[in-house]
Amino acid sequence: MDTISSSFALNPHNSLFSTFSPLKKLIPHTKKLTLKNPFITSSQKRPLLATFFKSIDDFVCTFLDPPLRPSIDPKHVLSGNFAPVDELPPTACDVVEGSLPPCLHGGAYIRNGPNPHFVPRGPHHLFDGDGMLHVITFTSPDGPIFCSRYIKTYKYTVEQKTGHPIFPSVFSSFNRLAASISRGLIIFARVLTRQFDPVANGFGLANINVALIGGRLFALGESDLPYAMKVTPGGDVITLGRHDFFSDKPFLNMNMTAHPKMDPQTGEAFSFRYHVIPPLLTIFKIDANGKKQPDVPIFSMKSTSLSHDFALTRNYVIIPDMQIVMDFTEVVKGRSPARVDLDKVPRVGVIPRYAEDESELVWIEARGLNVVHCTNAWEEDDGETVVMVVSNPSSIEQALEGLDLACPKMEKIIINVKDKTLHRHLLSDEVLDMGIINPTYSGRKCR
Repeated sequence: MDTISSSFALNPHNSLFSTFSPLKKLIPHTKKLTLKNPFITSSQKRPLLATFFKSIDDFVCTFLDPPLRPSIDPKHVLSGNFAPVDELPPTACDVVEGSLPPCLHGGAYIRNGPNPHFVPRGPHHLFDGDGMLHVITFTSPDGPIFCSRYIKTYKYTVEQKTGHPIFPSVFSSFNRLAASISRGLIIFARVLTRQFDPVANGFGLANINVALIGGRLFALGESDLPYAMKVTPGGDVITLGRHDFFSDKPFLNMNMTAHPKMDPQTGEAFSFRYHVIPPLLTIFKIDANGKKQPDVPIFSMKSTSLSHDFALTRNYVIIPDMQIVMDFTEVVKGRSPARVDLDKVPRVGVIPRYAEDESELVWIEARGLNVVHCTNAWEEDDGETVVMVVSNPSSIEQALEGLDLACPKMEKIIINVKDKTLHRHLLSDEVLDMGIINPTYSGRKCR
């Protein structure tokens, strides 16, 4: 899973990046978006109640939390290069070495990552930070402009008003039985008293990735819908709000992967979301105009796999079914519902990209293969072979509790769709993850 993801939006007149629009075309008119209001909270009406809940939070952190293990100790995970940073308004940058390529003119470099607005007193996982976009724009004649802004999610806005963190985290809130029960009761009480409403407004961080879908810029986190963003001509970053891609039916689970796949030739985007009740996985398409198409439920998913990424080729969608699962029975044991199931055999599913149901889905077992990120995928042999370049942790046991020890490495996966076979080839002994390619080759063979 990511801690940082980034994207280029470049000048279309350079043929190498011809699928990107100039920055002025990446900024949608806000009236064209279907946005959810992220600013509803009643906490200001109940300052005494908010203070009471805060005192209980402090009690839990002081007396009920056991000594924090390194993976959820803010003194560890928020130190050094991972220490939180402040917002920075648009600021002119100097080129201190070399020169800027002309193809960057009119574009932007955009980077997303977790950056907690409030330093937590209690447990905090690296994935828990509020999303912040760091943007360098190349539109000013005076040089590049740098800006860092929080993504104004519903969570961020509510906690900004309360003055401290109140939203739960599946990775860190459940820390031994006594603390977990107490935090669960506090969460229930806050929802009951309308301090926040995660059902209506979501609770995502939008801190994983950025993507251009239907010509619009989005910040994404897989626990929620994406947030539409706007980069102004002056280099500032504005949050427009949650966006449901003009869906005819409401997103029943209100979330989608942070790694949608775009087809540069058709302009379509493909995505999925996982659930904790059947169907445990759903695939869907967003057309070139940014409108969501009907769901394709996958009932053959046997457990709630926290599949983080997937792959797209000219004719197929490839879905990893990994050993990181969501199991809420762990909560009654005082543990995070996100866990690694070592008894589960990972699988890879291949389904035609325009399938209307899962009848043509093929599952292939792949022991030891837990696809975290897909760099690219393409077809060979007239579509009978699918090739993927992916990152796979050498130690899946450390994927949640010790990211620095997971040691992901790049592999080339060759799937024979007809014979339902899969072969793996290690590409490098180096620890590598989150590989990227020129997006004009997405879904097509690349080096």
